[in-house]
Amino acid sequence: MDLGIRGKVAMVAAGSKGLGRAAALALATEGCAVSVCGRDPKALDKVKEELETLGATVVVVAADVSQAEDLRHWHQATEAALGPVDILITNTGGPKAAIFADLSDGDWAAGVESTLMNVVRMARLVLPGMRSRRWGRIVHITSLVAKQPYPLLTISSTLRAGLSGLTRILAMETARDGITVNALLPGHVMTDRQAHLAEVKSAVDGITVAEHLARTAASIPAGRIGNPEEIGAVIAFLCSVPASYLTGQSLLVDGGLVQGTF
Repeated sequence: MDLGIRGKVAMVAAGSKGLGRAAALALATEGCAVSVCGRDPKALDKVKEELETLGATVVVVAADVSQAEDLRHWHQATEAALGPVDILITNTGGPKAAIFADLSDGDWAAGVESTLMNVVRMARLVLPGMRSRRWGRIVHITSLVAKQPYPLLTISSTLRAGLSGLTRILAMETARDGITVNALLPGHVMTDRQAHLAEVKSAVDGITVAEHLARTAASIPAGRIGNPEEIGAVIAFLCSVPASYLTGQSLLVDGGLVQGTF
């Protein structure tokens, strides 16, 4: 299927590793020019090489998505090098993993900055241009805990649910301008974040990481943990022309794990 986005300019936050990298690679495969930010210069250099191998025009910028000035700099650098932004993929590492009783005000404040306010700021940067051109795609990479909260992920569960609300609001406000806004809620996907959470959870349960991962896979109807490329493919579709009537959704991509009807 031709997704109709060849030549579009895409910004992918935290795109040097994990799900962000998968999104960047999927969009580059579809012919997008791609701008990636991240905190690790070596990882940025590596993903730049990978994207260029696919024939993409690429910009990489060292930036911490929790810092407003870094986001402004990334956006300016992207438009200076590639032109107006057509596609935005918001993405971050998750906030501190802990139960409610073990979280401080500082933990909550850091989570808001890194998980919610960064998304607000990124959308604020790109939406005026998208509206003026009457075309745009925004996809927020969040988590299944937006629909199925988990006690060890208290901050993430709270803020991701709020982000689903913001997704719906932005979709309603921008649909007449030819813009779609959706959230993608991954389940268990093998990334650095998944490995970190496996270490935390296995320690709590008193089992090995391997045992924890085996239990996790067994709990998923698909019978396995997902891979990042599967997430990247769905993101690319959400950014496509054929998906132009799909907006305001919080889409689970979890191998059937979440059992709720809605």
